[in-house]
Amino acid sequence: MDRLQKEEFIADMQARFKASSLVVVTHYSGLTVAEVTGLRNQVREAGADFKVTKNRLTRLALKGTEFENITDLLTGPTGLAISADPVAAAKSAVEFAKSNDKLQVLGGCLNGEFLDVKQVKALASLPSLDELRGKIVGVLQAPAQKIAVVSGAPASQLARVFSAYGNSAA
Repeated sequence: MDRLQKEEFIADMQARFKASSLVVVTHYSGLTVAEVTGLRNQVREAGADFKVTKNRLTRLALKGTEFENITDLLTGPTGLAISADPVAAAKSAVEFAKSNDKLQVLGGCLNGEFLDVKQVKALASLPSLDELRGKIVGVLQAPAQKIAVVSGAPASQLARVFSAYGNSAA
């Protein structure tokens, strides 16, 4: 990498950090190219991004960002899972690490707050933003359905009374 490429890499990483709310730091020692490609695809499907980085350049890119407190984790073969969704990167990295021992989650940072491995795993167990939205819509629809049933009940009861009255009169 020449100087211009390094500057472009740092600028690109700074832009990614500014657009995201979560960064998960991993070690990927021993993963094959096919496994890393599978990891990238899995992370991308979750709405995040996985980037294999050069530690020294990443430290430079982290300066002045809210994720600066993860610089101590940047040793060895480092990969970063980055997402704007506060759950997507953690969920996809932890799921892949469960099925492949060669990927280790080291920690992360959520909106400027350092997360250790346990906290990243706890974050990964939370439902994603889309799942939460679906649950909220379900909760909001349930009362509306109940109101429709309750408001229709008096009319049906009245119809039954008239029907019963008509049958008894005959």
